[in-house]
Amino acid sequence: MRSICFYFQVHQPFRLRTYRFFDIGKDHNYFDDYNNQAIMRRVADKCYLPMNNLLLNLINEYGTAFKVSFSISGTALDQFEQYTPDVLESFKKLAETGCVEFLAETYSHSLSSLKNKEEFVKQVESHKKKIKELFGVKPKTFRNTELIYSDGIGEMVAEMGFKTMLTEGAKHVLGWKSPNFIYCNAINPKLKLLLKNFRLSDDMAFRFSQQSWDEWPLTTEKFVGWLNQIDPAQEVVNLFMDYETFGEHQWVETGIFEFMKNLPRMVFERTNFTFNTPQEVSENLQPVSAIHVPYPISWADEERDLTAWLGNDLQDEAFDSLYSIYKKVKYCDDEQIRRDWKYLQTSDHFYYMCTKWFSDGDVHKYFNPYGTPYEAFINFMNILSDFIIRVDKCSESKEINLAEIKD
Repeated sequence: MRSICFYFQVHQPFRLRTYRFFDIGKDHNYFDDYNNQAIMRRVADKCYLPMNNLLLNLINEYGTAFKVSFSISGTALDQFEQYTPDVLESFKKLAETGCVEFLAETYSHSLSSLKNKEEFVKQVESHKKKIKELFGVKPKTFRNTELIYSDGIGEMVAEMGFKTMLTEGAKHVLGWKSPNFIYCNAINPKLKLLLKNFRLSDDMAFRFSQQSWDEWPLTTEKFVGWLNQIDPAQEVVNLFMDYETFGEHQWVETGIFEFMKNLPRMVFERTNFTFNTPQEVSENLQPVSAIHVPYPISWADEERDLTAWLGNDLQDEAFDSLYSIYKKVKYCDDEQIRRDWKYLQTSDHFYYMCTKWFSDGDVHKYFNPYGTPYEAFINFMNILSDFIIRVDKCSESKEINLAEIKD
């Protein structure tokens, strides 16, 4: 039997207030509570609640034969608690079935793995603790922000005790190889890698309602037919996507919920595939080889690289400025500063500064609350300037020897 591994990313950032109207050094309320609550409520009603209910019904119908996995960022979990506790309760009901695996990631959906190992480890540990507290399980599989991975990042993940990690099945990495096998880290072969089948995943996530697509409309019969065309020797099909695919990016009118409702039955009736969690796949299968990823990859855009977040001077300056104060923040025991530090690291802030307006332009405009990338940069840097003032005051009050924490 071969496996289908369904994985969903659940993430909502804390969106920033427009700071240009405030006096730097006086107003420290950085986050737009009104919009954050409104957006979370909208996505909850369109996606999280109906889709969680659909998955729960499928699990009740098929029992342990149907399984899925989630990574839910700490920022999303915090907003569930603050704005939509009904969503959190619906995830807890899924957890109680034993048919859902919750993965570990960075707490604030950050890019810390690219900049600061100590912060990266702290965020992962904080996220694991949160998952355990809310769902009663200890994550055993790791999924980095936006599937970002490299040989070095994988080595750090293995050092944290994880045996399995998810990433992108990027063509420029795999070459002629198929993503439908398990691979391993080139530095530490004990870390197994599950690679996204980007064609089948993106058929659902991006092309499902695209009427110009030559395969539209996508039916369950057609999708299952594609599964059956996969070489029988290939062992696992990893379908990784944003959870907001269901109801938010692909509206209910597209038929996406009906597609998902019917998919398990069609798979069971017409294929030899089973549904498994990443942990189960990792336990049951062995790597066919290592993959070498000297430079970081992600699941974003055509390039599958980091340019959605760190592809221009604006992003680089904001990113470097933020992490330049890490050691000062580390010595601050102000809980409000530590909370803001986590949320300011969210990768979305840098994503909004992206200036790519070619093949992926519509994607970046859809997710961007700012009029221009330059507006996003100015807003973030104004807020960061205020944050740095607060951190410096905290450092002075603690009489920290700045020479000792100098980079």
